[in-house]
Amino acid sequence: MILLRRLLGDVLRRQRQRQGRTLREVSAAARVSLGYLSEVERGQKEASSELLSAICDALDVRMSEVMREVSDELSLAELAAMATLSEGDLLRPVLEPVSLPAPGVDRMSSISSKTAVDVVAA
Repeated sequence: MILLRRLLGDVLRRQRQRQGRTLREVSAAARVSLGYLSEVERGQKEASSELLSAICDALDVRMSEVMREVSDELSLAELAAMATLSEGDLLRPVLEPVSLPAPGVDRMSSISSKTAVDVVAA
């Protein structure tokens, strides 16, 4: 499962580290406890919009820039998750098992309309 709070924490940590700043410096500037900021960066706590704004101000970075980076990472994580699914996993929920008629039985009369499946190439 992809956790938004973990992606957000990773982005905030990278922003802080790019600036060569410590948790202590950013927590003081954002007026948030060092422990809480650490938990946000590790994805253990959800950051409210007010807290996120304070952290972004302390890092002197626009919130939209942080959210854009989070969005890009979320897209990549979703693509990676989709790539791990096999083709059979993608079709399994759509298709029902169909039993074939015995030899010599009229095929059209043994197939109900319920078993007909339209397959659309993606």
